[in-house]
Amino acid sequence: MLKLAKLPDRTPTRITITVSADLNQALCDYQKLYAATYGASEKIADLIPFMLEAFLDSDRAFAKARKEGLPEVENDKSARRSRSSRAGDAEPASHVAQVASQPQED
Repeated sequence: MLKLAKLPDRTPTRITITVSADLNQALCDYQKLYAATYGASEKIADLIPFMLEAFLDSDRAFAKARKEGLPEVENDKSARRSRSSRAGDAEPASHVAQVASQPQED
């Protein structure tokens, strides 16, 4: 048996999210502060995975639950899709911003 275990799946997964205008502004502000701090401009989309990883790594309750075993939860995507497509359920477009659609400062 080799000392090095089989490498985990490293295939990136694309996830598209919609954020509020306030969160989008906070992400833009964070991007500017990051550039000023490190002298390197990064796209918001490149910062977000590291921000999420840092958040999850710092959540003790999450780490404990993962170690002990997560509860089983029904994961029915079709039910979520049908609920979100009903009239009145979706937020007005003026209240959301696509991260990918925001101009990135380089």
